[in-house]
Amino acid sequence: MEAAPGSLAHRPDMRASPSLDRDYPATMADKLSHIDEHGQAGMVDVSDKSVTKREATARSVMHLPSQAVAVLEAGGDTAKGNVLSTARIAGIMAAKRTHDLIPLCHQLPLSGIDITFQHEQDRLQITAHVRCTGKTGVEMEALTAASLTALTVYDMLKAVSHDMIIERTELVRKSGGRSGLIERDIEHG
Repeated sequence: MEAAPGSLAHRPDMRASPSLDRDYPATMADKLSHIDEHGQAGMVDVSDKSVTKREATARSVMHLPSQAVAVLEAGGDTAKGNVLSTARIAGIMAAKRTHDLIPLCHQLPLSGIDITFQHEQDRLQITAHVRCTGKTGVEMEALTAASLTALTVYDMLKAVSHDMIIERTELVRKSGGRSGLIERDIEHG
């Protein structure tokens, strides 16, 4: 029987159960900390890592149609509530629940979450800054916060227009841990 188009059997580079047909090279496990030598995903053991202060900043950029811009410029109040206040709370809640949303993320004792907005013409930039003292970084918490904040802005404004675009979400900065400081040019596009 021939495999259906789009099925895993039709793609030799994709397998439904990687450990059943071959082992992955040890170098893959070395590069991808969540993948073992058999290609199986698992949670990274951080028990031997040092506790350090860790911070991450992520941003999401949205482009808004004139109807959505008008709501924000009038103070952001809608029938559902204030757009940015509601979105900020959603972002904070998302950062706190990242481990429930992304399967291999550790639950972290977050010590601070800040969500800020910068609105210029049809562009809304959402910045999420997350802090903790722990054994693993908070990049995923910052990225999740920025993403869910943008999605909440969309939800709060979709009654006036569906022409909003969430253009990108990206890590801007992280510090702490073995990799130290990683910083992206925050002025680009």
